[in-house]
Amino acid sequence: MADARSARQHQASGAASGNNVIQAITVSGNTRIETSTVLSYMVAQPGDSFNQDDLDRSLKSLYATGLFKDVTLHRDGNTLLVNLVENPIVNRIVFEGNHALKDEDLRKEISLRPRAVFSSQTTAADRQKILNQYAGKARFGATVTPQIVKLSNNRVDVIFKINEAQQTLIHKIVFVGNHAFSEARLAQVISSKENTWYRFFSSSDEYNPERIKYDAELLRRFYLHNGYVDFRMVDATGELSPDHKSFYVTFTIHEGDQYHIGKMDIRSNVRRVTPEMMRPKIQLFKHQIYDGTAIQHNTTDMQEWLQAQGHPFAMVRSEIARNPEKRIVDLLFDITEGPHVYVERIDINGNTITRDNVIRRNLPMAEGDPYTPFDKKYSKLALQDLGYFSTVSVDQTQGSAPDRVNVSANVVEKPTGEFSLGGGYSTDVGVLGNASVKQHNMLGTGIDAGISGTVAYYEKQADISITDPYFLNRNLVAGADFYFIQNNYQTYQSYKESQYGMSLRLGYAYNRYLSQSFSYTLVDRQVGNFYDAASIAANPSYIAYAPSIYVQQSAGWSVLSQLSTSLTYDRRDRRMNPHEGYMMKVGGDFAGLGGDAKYYRVKADGAYYIPLDRIMGNHDWTVQFKGGVGYMGDWSSSGRRNIIDNFYLGGENLRGFLQGGVGPRSGHICNGLTSEGKCNYLPSQGQEDLLGGRFMYTASAQVNFPLPMGDDLGIAGRYFLDAGSLASVRVKNKYTDYSRRNQADYPYTPITGDTLTPRVSTGVGISWKSPFGLVNIDGAIPLRKEKGDRLYPLRFGFGQQF
Repeated sequence: MADARSARQHQASGAASGNNVIQAITVSGNTRIETSTVLSYMVAQPGDSFNQDDLDRSLKSLYATGLFKDVTLHRDGNTLLVNLVENPIVNRIVFEGNHALKDEDLRKEISLRPRAVFSSQTTAADRQKILNQYAGKARFGATVTPQIVKLSNNRVDVIFKINEAQQTLIHKIVFVGNHAFSEARLAQVISSKENTWYRFFSSSDEYNPERIKYDAELLRRFYLHNGYVDFRMVDATGELSPDHKSFYVTFTIHEGDQYHIGKMDIRSNVRRVTPEMMRPKIQLFKHQIYDGTAIQHNTTDMQEWLQAQGHPFAMVRSEIARNPEKRIVDLLFDITEGPHVYVERIDINGNTITRDNVIRRNLPMAEGDPYTPFDKKYSKLALQDLGYFSTVSVDQTQGSAPDRVNVSANVVEKPTGEFSLGGGYSTDVGVLGNASVKQHNMLGTGIDAGISGTVAYYEKQADISITDPYFLNRNLVAGADFYFIQNNYQTYQSYKESQYGMSLRLGYAYNRYLSQSFSYTLVDRQVGNFYDAASIAANPSYIAYAPSIYVQQSAGWSVLSQLSTSLTYDRRDRRMNPHEGYMMKVGGDFAGLGGDAKYYRVKADGAYYIPLDRIMGNHDWTVQFKGGVGYMGDWSSSGRRNIIDNFYLGGENLRGFLQGGVGPRSGHICNGLTSEGKCNYLPSQGQEDLLGGRFMYTASAQVNFPLPMGDDLGIAGRYFLDAGSLASVRVKNKYTDYSRRNQADYPYTPITGDTLTPRVSTGVGISWKSPFGLVNIDGAIPLRKEKGDRLYPLRFGFGQQF
């Protein structure tokens, strides 16, 4: 066809006779495309000479539009004839044989569209795009065959026939050149895994070239973390098997020697910053194994500290000097004054819902502030933490002067509304179901609001909440909750509890680590639904279900009006599943601004997390220590002493024991009725009521560790040792005088378990991020208990949102 076109072109230009000027251009064969549009694509125009170069360029321009299947140019005297064959129009696009990828996913990738002009070149490019999508799903054996079905009126259907083939999984991973670490140890470092039967929920055994590059970087970091300064990744390749069913991955490495840290020094060119004042900030020690990660963290910490101390442009760089003979690395922390750069303008791009001021108030800088690399880092983290955007990037451009920069925050919105239905089972509340509707960014203002409800065998709950994270355009978090709770404790208690109430909240962050919150709670409570003396008199068989006198004293409706505050200092690396750092929290409650209860309560809690990366060589090992203490007192004798306000110990805060199963308790079975119809209580008969107490302390040590195959199955393990106690009974009146037990108006009811003797338990647990929801199982046995303590050796629960 090319030879025929060339011949026609030469024919058009070679028959020059007379005047060699194009006097007219005639276009034929175009049915959809206007003649004026065709002429606009051409280089040759009326009035031009019949120039071969112009004709060639016109021909190429018309083909380049993609609108025409064939184009020919002829000369007829002084007229240029343009004959066209238009490409057909795409009627529809069909995918056949695809299961791993949905039609919607494939349509997003291809360029062809219905009612667009068909092009064989575009179709071939779309075929390759589809193959790339399947390669991303580890289906390298997939085939895609485009078929064109011609229709009337120059239309076509494009059908992509797809044979997805099986996933191309990793059959073998090999390490070459390793001596210090075994293949099994290095296999734990990388994210790619060999195919095996238990990885049916994981994609880590799917071959992905980008993941192999990431694994090479993980290996580099691992060796630098362990002192191998001269480590090099020689090659990282994946070879497809002849049958296209599996991959063989090979990492070829050069380890080099292991180095230790020698001398450490500081050099400072910043005014009022001396090496002596910075030396305590070095968190490394001489002769330790060189750790590139720890050195980078130490450098970052020093620079952030300097910037917080009034040196916004201070920069810290670490320099190393190798001594290969002694295998020692000398460290120098070089502190210099970086360029003085200020923020001239901040631009917000891409936000279609979230208001500009919501984004600006979360940035750690404003116009006119000093600008440092950490500002860019923390700006991105702050916007990501909002949870409003699918992608976030922070860029900078030169401002109007060398010391000015323009910062742009670029975001892509994501849905922030949430509707969920769920269900599950918990040992505390039984079979449960829940539903919620939430909006985490209402009308783009950043306000979080929602309504939720839970219905379980032993619990019902409904809650309406709203939170403004920037109340009155200030650094204040304000919120309100309106809720209803109904708990049926009668599986291990002898009463039910109902609450209708509201809570108003206000919080303030002094800085990144220190914050304080205040709240006011007003609740209408009821304790009841048990068999009292009158019920027993009417039906004596109810005697076995009667509660103790201490529970009866809390019966009926009461109003709680409570003011609370808490002060938190949090240096954990993350709020969910912390790996290192610590947290301290102190708080108090004061009830009595109206209402029936008049008490005060003080609490203190702390947690400390130690990573075991350096010892275990694995980021999944963490030791955590937790402790807490609380005391409750009554500031007025006229206040109602309701047992539901007391501290309770057991369950989550002391595993291996029933929720509330440690501490003061009382018997409650009647030994017949007195002449006045009152119960005659005797000790040590039947189940006892759990009364709670005034003073409680807890302590816990836990090791979180990975399990074999855990990464692939989403399972992590833990070993724990819990201790604690609860004492000092808090009731309105005590009926513990045994000498008065036979008096008709004295319902003798002894109290047991009122001791500060520590209870200790130990056990193991697992967390499984299963396809059906998060599953938590803890098994514990008591190492030390008191007579009458209620045990609960196995706790588990699971649930799912969908």
